[in-house]
Amino acid sequence: MKNVMKSLTAIAILTLIGCGGKEEKKSSDIQIGQKPAATEASAETTTSAASDVKPSETVDLTNKGIGPIKSLELPAEIDQAMAAKGMEVYKTKCMACHKPDKKFIGPAPKGIMERRTPEWIMNMILNPEEMTQKDPLAIALMAEFNGSPMANQHLTEEEARQVLEYFRTL
Repeated sequence: MKNVMKSLTAIAILTLIGCGGKEEKKSSDIQIGQKPAATEASAETTTSAASDVKPSETVDLTNKGIGPIKSLELPAEIDQAMAAKGMEVYKTKCMACHKPDKKFIGPAPKGIMERRTPEWIMNMILNPEEMTQKDPLAIALMAEFNGSPMANQHLTEEEARQVLEYFRTL
């Protein structure tokens, strides 16, 4: 009986070792000193322009996402009081999965304003379930981050706008 248990344990360990830890490497046609096509400023979607660019690095300044926010005009100057409130909301509701300047469970928001429309960002905050089911970029982000869907924190539009203002300061 001891030998059977030892054998089963050994098989289980070998199976776990054999299934995990491998990382697929992708080659890049970019030479040192060249920039990928997606880093050039453009008002168009560049998702298809460079297929080897990660969804979290893709620039898409036309997609407004799916949700209640259809149009949003941001003032030129950052509202520091609103950004401070947004930072507090971010710390309490978002930091479990998002670190401001590095990849964690979800993408880092630093630089998000250069890659996404304000409407898309707010709709992702307010409507993550539908976004991760129907929005192509949100679906791709979820795949990049190991299938981890963004949790709905049930923020109000005002709180989401405060978080967006905080993102403008990053």
